[in-house]
Amino acid sequence: MLVGTIDTIEEEMAVYPPVLQEVLEYLRSRDFRDVADGDYPIGQEGCVAKVQRYTTRPMDECRPETHVRFVDVQYLADGEEYLGWCPMSPDLVETEPYDEARDVTFYRALVPESNVALFPGSFAVLYPMDVHRPCCAIEDDCCVPVVKVVVKIPVELMM
Repeated sequence: MLVGTIDTIEEEMAVYPPVLQEVLEYLRSRDFRDVADGDYPIGQEGCVAKVQRYTTRPMDECRPETHVRFVDVQYLADGEEYLGWCPMSPDLVETEPYDEARDVTFYRALVPESNVALFPGSFAVLYPMDVHRPCCAIEDDCCVPVVKVVVKIPVELMM
């Protein structure tokens, strides 16, 4: 997993794969608070930005997940949330096996568990070996509205 903020990426940008540079520039160049929810193709063939609005939920209501075919770039345009994370491990227990159509596997819990707070302008790049639990309220009793963009990058474009 790679975590950063969109307004401080200039120095690191050169070491990122070209497709990730393009995606981060796309995210940096728009105010997604004014963009309608939906899917927006971007640049490289197969890259899609999914704009979504939701209210964060208590952590125990959010499920850890992984993807096989896509790298996620999760960018918070408004609101705040915890993004849970752990590396792929034999200690993880699947609750739903891999669904090829949706490119997702769900797990019971993160083992071990880490949480990263995302605020407006924050992003996380999640590879197939990064188990992640999005949409979590920072305080369980204080769920907040969020505007998030999840960019799906085909894994083969990251090489």
